[in-house]
Amino acid sequence: MNKQTALITGASSGIGAVYADRLAARGYNLILVARRAERLQKLADELAQKYGANVQVCAADLAQENGQAAVAEIIENTSDLTLLVNCAGLGALGFAANVAWADVDGLIKVNVQALTRLSLTAAKRFIAEKRGNIVNIGSIIAQMPVAGASAYSASKAYVLNFTRALHAELAEVGAGAQAVMPSPVKSEFFGDKAAPFPEALFMTAETLVDTALAALDQQEWVCYPNLQDIADWQQLEAARGKFVQGVTQTGKPADRYQTK
Repeated sequence: MNKQTALITGASSGIGAVYADRLAARGYNLILVARRAERLQKLADELAQKYGANVQVCAADLAQENGQAAVAEIIENTSDLTLLVNCAGLGALGFAANVAWADVDGLIKVNVQALTRLSLTAAKRFIAEKRGNIVNIGSIIAQMPVAGASAYSASKAYVLNFTRALHAELAEVGAGAQAVMPSPVKSEFFGDKAAPFPEALFMTAETLVDTALAALDQQEWVCYPNLQDIADWQQLEAARGKFVQGVTQTGKPADRYQTK
């Protein structure tokens, strides 16, 4: 019986590197994707030695069309691929008055465009094969947009809604898509910039990945790793349903907007 293969983007460090370690420990063969070829190869060699996994690397910049196309082609042509983990992401943190458009453009291309393209490429084959899961890394900031992170907040709200809608399609054939929505994670993400969150909110990448995989095992398709009471999420969903019902009952404008 052939081993299953997982493809992980953003795999050279942080959350992606931990996913690579944990999935290799579970017996997966791996395809690791990131920009930094040397770091990827070093990790691949370590995992192959540690777990005996078959680990391939693909150095690709997902902000570029050729990088996205190369990874999409791998997804299409890897016959035993059953898991896609989209960890690659950019922050473009900064206030509107001074954030560089090039940074925002890169964020949109990686956090939104590449994630969408790779997810849909995987979903097409997973639906045909009636198996497979997609894991997309979002952020709690999707629920709490803050000044200085407008584009990043929006990109993670997109990840949540896109993944939930995609899961509705995949679930019909026994496949799935999971949105992982962590609080801030200790990683290279913030670089030399001060993180706009208190230290107490931070989770290690190891704890995050272990929790998210446990949630995936339980078929929890939206995972807030540090949410202690799942009833809080259920109440939010109930309120959302009531809100949607309220705005879809009539095409008439609300009375408060009527002018006398």
